[in-house]
Amino acid sequence: MKTMILTAVTALALSAPVASAQPHSPEVDSAMTLSLPAPTGNRPVGSTPVYLKDTSRPDPWVPSVPYRELMVSLFYPAASAHGPKTQYLTSAESAALLRDSGLDVPPDLLTGVATNSVAGARPAGHHLPLVVLSPGYTKPRATLTALAEDLASHGYAVALVGHTYENTGTSFPDGHFAGCASCEVPHDTAFWTKLELGRAADVSFVLDSLTRSKKWGPLVDASRIGMAGHSMGGASTIPAMVADSRIRAGIDIDGTTEVPLTAPGLARPFMFVSHARTPACAPGNVPWERDWAQLTGWKRWIEVAGTLHASFTDVGLVGDQLGVDLGATTSAARTQEITRTYVNAFFDRHLRGENRPPLDAPAYPEVSFCR
Repeated sequence: MKTMILTAVTALALSAPVASAQPHSPEVDSAMTLSLPAPTGNRPVGSTPVYLKDTSRPDPWVPSVPYRELMVSLFYPAASAHGPKTQYLTSAESAALLRDSGLDVPPDLLTGVATNSVAGARPAGHHLPLVVLSPGYTKPRATLTALAEDLASHGYAVALVGHTYENTGTSFPDGHFAGCASCEVPHDTAFWTKLELGRAADVSFVLDSLTRSKKWGPLVDASRIGMAGHSMGGASTIPAMVADSRIRAGIDIDGTTEVPLTAPGLARPFMFVSHARTPACAPGNVPWERDWAQLTGWKRWIEVAGTLHASFTDVGLVGDQLGVDLGATTSAARTQEITRTYVNAFFDRHLRGENRPPLDAPAYPEVSFCR
């Protein structure tokens, strides 16, 4: 992960390999609408921002702040598909994400990304399985919106966590804006360990807050909680599961784990999802191989051919629409389809007890089962 991040060619394509094409400045049509793919489930989706404040600990990146504040985007099946759609990013968040991208595009371009969830919609259902999603380092939580909306359309509640001071910028309800304070810290091994363990603490706090909330507690089933993440968010899933037994199943999407999983290991279900290696499923991912040996329960390791690190998130989707060639040979839309299929299948099996064939044999020609 450290190498991926340091060799990023654009802010949009964080962690793209060195061999990727250099970014160019696409011609952006003023009438162009960037969009996320429609969810594949049969339920309308709602979403709402949730502000949380943990007064039990100071912020790990700005010690002068005597609390940890987080923004969470909560997605869920909605009672109606009608109403204004959720704004993807605020103007300040869009400008911060694009500032160092190398793309000559309007700073508020990403405020207009068309989403599929109704802002503030009334939830439909209760005691839903809950999936916590954690984004990659420096990425706003919004960059996992396509996956979150899809899970919600299949009947999941989804808590998409923004880890403050660990992304390009977060807008808060009172108007203040938190930038990437952690970006100013030397990125040594201790840094990545702190990041993973800090995210685990964030997730436990989010679970405490949601399950104890009078408003949101009835929406979620505290006995059916899972977690998935991309990049650093994925790498943080194992430490979060070790620290919090409420998380029954987890997925790491292309995140290099820094905190070793040690004996007695982890007996709960876990899945690794990797971008393409050459040749397919080649040895050499030492951190995953180390942790794989300590996973003692149900486990899968899949690889998706033709993909890069950014392919699994909205970063790849937006990049493709802008014409930014990062070198992937499998389109981001296709990769998103594959990602959604496997994430849904995994949580259907391990949070709902429903068998899903894609977990037993590759459901796409791009997918290989490794190890």
